[in-house]
Amino acid sequence: MRHLAELKGEVERWRALERRVGELAELVDLAIEEKEPSLEGEIRFEVERIASRLDELEFELAFSGEYEGRNAILAIHAGAGGTEAQDWAQMLLRMYLRWAERRGYQAGVLEVSPGEEVGIKSVLIEVLGDYAYGYLKSERGVHRLVRLSPFDASHARHTSFALVEVMPEVGRDVEVRIEPDDLRIDFFRASGPGGQHMQKTSTAVRVTHLPTGLVAICQKERSQFQNRETALKILRSRLLELELAKKAEEQAKLKGEHVAAGWGNQIRSYVLHPYKMVKDHRTGYETSDPGAVLDGDLDELIKAYLKSTLGEGRR
Repeated sequence: MRHLAELKGEVERWRALERRVGELAELVDLAIEEKEPSLEGEIRFEVERIASRLDELEFELAFSGEYEGRNAILAIHAGAGGTEAQDWAQMLLRMYLRWAERRGYQAGVLEVSPGEEVGIKSVLIEVLGDYAYGYLKSERGVHRLVRLSPFDASHARHTSFALVEVMPEVGRDVEVRIEPDDLRIDFFRASGPGGQHMQKTSTAVRVTHLPTGLVAICQKERSQFQNRETALKILRSRLLELELAKKAEEQAKLKGEHVAAGWGNQIRSYVLHPYKMVKDHRTGYETSDPGAVLDGDLDELIKAYLKSTLGEGRR
């Protein structure tokens, strides 16, 4: 049923584009018959929008992974550096939420660990939309920020790091089996805002997968049951991502190459001083407008990376 729903959704996206082309053709005929040059601007605008949507749909056809059409769960972890790194993690959270908004995706915070003074130590967000994982998987890795510190009285230049993890959302009925005896489930009081109800009852849930040590936490809901279900969904996604990483590592070894996803292997640098630039180190793609990128304008960076991996995906 899930696969059928995905296929129906894909067909409907193409049908919707077909209908727009038909409406545009009618508008062109009307402009010719009525000799209305005033419609030219509207026609040009719609042609550009249709061409952009066509490029997007054709690009999505190139996604070959089994899970790339799924929703995504994205985690951000501040690196070493205290306040600086925690503020950088907060900036990345805003960037991804703005990106999701631009694409018409739904995004929400599942769990957050606030920083001591500003920013966040870590955060887990859910991004709902067609091919959310297919696009966001390109963001997996270490992100580096270079800027004049707003927290340093001398305004010295600082370098901060944050790690981004991306996992496909997994349903209860597929892919990952979890034995009840392999789980430890703890309940605790939710931190942060939430009113008296959340302070008096242990609604937050922490699920630990004993064989792997993986942990999933959820405290966004007022219901203990809802938090438990969400935490289990997060855990299934983490286990699936672990399995996918193992397979990717095995394939890389067979090809004679393997690069660990360690802190020294940053995928992208965001430089705000002494010059302005965002550069993806995997593709060489760069832009001189980091403000736009940090405001969610990520599509060109993401597409440049995905296009560079399409050949590997087809193999």
